[in-house]
Amino acid sequence: MINTAGTAPFDGGGHAGVFRIAPLSGETTSSLICRIASRYGLETRALRSCWQWRNTPPPLKGGGVPADAEVLLNRAGQELLAQLCGVGQDVLARALPSWGCRDATLAGQRQTPSALWRSAGAVVGPVAFGCRLCTARRTGTAVRMVRYAARSSRVCAQHGRWLLDADADQVLEHLDLRGALEVVVAQQRWTGVARRAVRAGAEPERVFALAHAVVARWWEQALVWERETIWPQRLDQVAGGNAGADLARWRIVGRDTVVLPEVVAVAEMLLDPAVAELVWRESVGQPPPLPDAMVWRRLGERVGRPWLGRLAASDYNSPLTSWMTAVIRRRRGQSGPYGDPWWVHHDHRPAPLATRLQDVGKETKAPSPGRMWRAVVHPEQRALISSAIDHAAEHLLQLRGLQDGPAADVAQQLVHTLRHSTALIDDAVTRTALAAANASVSLDEIAPWTGMPADTLTAMPAGGPEDSG
Repeated sequence: MINTAGTAPFDGGGHAGVFRIAPLSGETTSSLICRIASRYGLETRALRSCWQWRNTPPPLKGGGVPADAEVLLNRAGQELLAQLCGVGQDVLARALPSWGCRDATLAGQRQTPSALWRSAGAVVGPVAFGCRLCTARRTGTAVRMVRYAARSSRVCAQHGRWLLDADADQVLEHLDLRGALEVVVAQQRWTGVARRAVRAGAEPERVFALAHAVVARWWEQALVWERETIWPQRLDQVAGGNAGADLARWRIVGRDTVVLPEVVAVAEMLLDPAVAELVWRESVGQPPPLPDAMVWRRLGERVGRPWLGRLAASDYNSPLTSWMTAVIRRRRGQSGPYGDPWWVHHDHRPAPLATRLQDVGKETKAPSPGRMWRAVVHPEQRALISSAIDHAAEHLLQLRGLQDGPAADVAQQLVHTLRHSTALIDDAVTRTALAAANASVSLDEIAPWTGMPADTLTAMPAGGPEDSG
């Protein structure tokens, strides 16, 4: 029987331990072992000594074992765990997703209880912390629990909590949703969206992953969206009232929580056959649809931001435009990954919490407007700049044909065309400089690029030199 020294987890006759410690649905094997040790008042390290370990645990800054570490057991090791829990192996097999996973390293270890460390994400999938209040209700003890959980099912509706990723070395296990009940409602809506995905022949998690990629990209761009008010308020709510004191970290930790309502709304839209039909009709044979197409307006309406459609339309290399391209390719009968609407390109996959926390120092710097050009410059303003450049290029090309005739006539025509082209180029330069200024680039920094004094730029109207009338 288990003793406080931890030298013998069960007696020589192989009887189970004193307590019955049932696994929780979706729990990692490593989490269960930690709960067993806690129940018997042992150090987890002492209980782990009952198995012969074939490798060392993943490293963790500051020592210890990462929360997302997983344990694989051989047959003898599984029998031992069942005895420690006081439950049958069939119970463990139903509750622990990693129970049926095998590893060649343990193949030769049959008689000795052996174990192997792995990362949970590499074994089954993403893991999150469990709700301690729910764990206490089920087990009588409010201890940490880690379970496999898709990103679409991280809300504990009963206690109003968002359960955070367990693969990041940070102290928070959950965020409080009592001030952001729309997040709880969004997960409840997702259940119906997932059923719709199944009826449409799509895997729900792939649909969610694509919608999440779309909205996570918006999240990165939203820092410069002057009209965006929903997400900042929601972030403040899940941060306990004020995220401004450590905004860079809260934007990382709170992203998936804050954007869930929009992710579900986008997933609903992507599954709507009427929207796919609209994409096909408005593509005019060349995806994606033009910025003023109805599908972009529908998108803004779906997420409660009528102004967002044109911004999304200007992001040509986005998961959303890739989806539209795939819809059109499928209608044309083209196959391959680019014809799969639910395929998310590697470059479009949002960085996980652990990766983004490693770069938190970089997040504190102001975003570079140069890298955010399509997000911070209005599509109409970019179109005017492009138009000025195109017109100037067209006039410059005409100079090649002005080489015949009397010298005076040719010279006069060349000078006239050059002056007009120069005016168009100056217009494009000024419009570009104003766009950069509107994107918060310093006028003192812009002036050397243009050869114009900063006070001249300041005096120009916001719409550009030709808009002053």
